[in-house]
Amino acid sequence: MQTSEKMRELFEKMKALENEIEEELIKRQEEFFCKVGQKIEFSEGILQNQRRNVENVFKYLVNTPILNIITAPFVYVIIVPALLLDLCVSLYQAICFPVYKIEKVKREDYMVIDRQNLQYLNIIEKIHCMYCGYFNGLIAYVMEISARTEQYLCPIKHAQKMKFMHSKYQNFLDYGDSEAYRNNLQKLRDDLRIEK
Repeated sequence: MQTSEKMRELFEKMKALENEIEEELIKRQEEFFCKVGQKIEFSEGILQNQRRNVENVFKYLVNTPILNIITAPFVYVIIVPALLLDLCVSLYQAICFPVYKIEKVKREDYMVIDRQNLQYLNIIEKIHCMYCGYFNGLIAYVMEISARTEQYLCPIKHAQKMKFMHSKYQNFLDYGDSEAYRNNLQKLRDDLRIEK
């Protein structure tokens, strides 16, 4: 079996495992709420239980280690460059992707901010959850835009080991395979037009 075929097979197995994990997470969620859609609806019993478990803000602050409180401004000041990154990457995609004929990344697929609706979180915890949801969603959104850009501009695997591979990396060509690069670059670019 060729290396690229073996890699493709391994990536397919990895995707199947990811799907299995997602199915298991959905089953787990069903234990806690009735309906997931645009709005998540909990049963009244679950809501009552959540409300009983909310921690008073004063008690929360008293129990928070002082170093956490001191470092909080360093955590939240990052929102400024994050918003700037969000703006710049969104403009980049809006301007360049149509030129390159790359399907745009849908922001709502990555920006999931919903944990603030949980009744067992106090206002500070809700703010933390909104911040983390936005920031991690932004990073995922930026990574997908970057992955599509990399597939268009330079779809070559790295020679060195990577800790993480983005969603398009499996499609990339082997490092050093100049013939495959010349023969397949346009196809890899064309594949970006038919993203699902």
